[in-house]
Amino acid sequence: MKIELIKGDITKIKTDAIVNAANSSLLGGGGVDGAIHRAGGPEILDECKQIRNRQRKCKTGEAVVTTAGNLPAKYVIHTVGPIWNNDEEKCSPQLANCYKNSLKLAESLNVKTISFPNISTGVYRFPKELAAKIAIQEVKSFESDVIEKVIFVCFDDENEEIYKKLLE
Repeated sequence: MKIELIKGDITKIKTDAIVNAANSSLLGGGGVDGAIHRAGGPEILDECKQIRNRQRKCKTGEAVVTTAGNLPAKYVIHTVGPIWNNDEEKCSPQLANCYKNSLKLAESLNVKTISFPNISTGVYRFPKELAAKIAIQEVKSFESDVIEKVIFVCFDDENEEIYKKLLE
C-alpha cells in the first residue's frame, strides 16, 4: 500500500473514499466535518440522518459510510475521533480504531484509494504528534489486497511538517 502526504483541502481530493472526522451525531459540525457537509451537499446529511435513525449515533472509534454527494469521491467514511482528556491510555486506542475501522470499511467497499484528515487534532485537541504516529502506524500495519493508496491530507503547516518527519 502506497502512502502519500498532501497539504490541502480534503474536499477537493479525488480518491474513492474520503474520511470525515465526524462527531457522534453525524449531523455536521465545524472543521473537516462542516467542510465535507458543505461541499458534499444535502445528500450526505440525508444519509447521515438515516444512519442515526437506525443506530442513534456513531460511537468513538467506529465508522459508517455515506455517498460523497458533490465531492470528487465515491464515498465518505465518517469516523468519530476521541476528545482528548489527557488520558492517553484510553484515547490512543480509540483513535487507532478510527483508522482501523475506516480502512476495514473501505476495503469492504472495494476502495482502492482513500484520504484521511488529521482526526481529532482540531477542536478535539488530540496532541498532533501522537495522533500522527498513531495514524501512520495503523495505516502501515493494515494489510490489504484491495486498498492501493492512502493519502494523509493535512490542512495546516504544523500537521504537514509532523507527518513529513514521521514518514521519512
